[in-house]
Amino acid sequence: MGKRRARKALLRFSMTPVPESVGASKKRAQALMTSREGSGADKLRPGAKVPSRVLSIEPARSRWHADELAAEEPLEIRLTGDGWSRTLSLTMRTPGNDFELVAGFLYAEGVVKTRQQLAALRYCVGKETSQQYNVVSARLSPGVAPDFAVLQRNFYVTSACGVCGKAGLDALRLRGLRPPGAGPRVSAQTLFAAPQRLRAAQALFRSTGGLHAAALADTQGRIIALREDVGRHNALDKLIGWALLNDNLPLADRIVLVSGRSSFDIMQKSLAAGAAIVCAVSAPSSLAVSLAQEFGMTLVGFLRDSRFNVYAGAERIVWNRGEAAAAAPHAAAGAASS
Repeated sequence: MGKRRARKALLRFSMTPVPESVGASKKRAQALMTSREGSGADKLRPGAKVPSRVLSIEPARSRWHADELAAEEPLEIRLTGDGWSRTLSLTMRTPGNDFELVAGFLYAEGVVKTRQQLAALRYCVGKETSQQYNVVSARLSPGVAPDFAVLQRNFYVTSACGVCGKAGLDALRLRGLRPPGAGPRVSAQTLFAAPQRLRAAQALFRSTGGLHAAALADTQGRIIALREDVGRHNALDKLIGWALLNDNLPLADRIVLVSGRSSFDIMQKSLAAGAAIVCAVSAPSSLAVSLAQEFGMTLVGFLRDSRFNVYAGAERIVWNRGEAAAAAPHAAAGAASS
């Protein structure tokens, strides 16, 4: 099914929910995600990979062979409460960890502030089977009522191409987002090793070559959790959702690693999750740097080949002899540009 037809089918879908609570306890939430999102027992559930045949052409030969593609499917996020239901977002994602994606999205956008404000997460399973695992309904707890006018403005500011940087930063302040505090300090040597550890943990990328990753690491560089998706924002939402559903927020003492570039949206999601240090394999955007500077975050870019650039918050990077990078700017700059 093409993207246009998929979207139409998704919007026609008649919701007949089957409850999948994330409610009372951490253990129950973990069991739910394992049994319902990881079992693969239902043949109708789309997988993260799709088998394919590909023609590979090289200078001296060509050949057909089996391959695997990263799956891309639509996901509609519905928000429900007592007597009301509303479609909040439609995104293209890699199936898998869908409840984490929805929970992380709702938290990063300020719809919910705690796991307890989510009463239930459920797939909308009904008669039309082609899209039943592409619609997730998030039911809010009694008394939780989002301001949809504010949400609409926030979505516009974070997604519209023509919105100025000041408007985006002001919107984050109005949401009540604050600097993450002192945060951890991490050595340059730990960061040098981070890309290799990130790549080693990307199982889906190894088989498809077509996925972004977002990971959470401790100050020793150990990968605590990693999520993959065709959309880099989705990968981070899944990671934040994992942290929310397992009571691991805020991320003040952790390092967020992303396999691509760091954009305004990546930074605002990390800020909402309380992360002080964000490291990207590729370049940051100008608004990403502005946000990091404004809110006191550490932003690292071009983290690869045993080098990196620090665009904000260099005081959290221990460069040499136990000194913070900010204390030796000329030496730090030389290390970053070598």
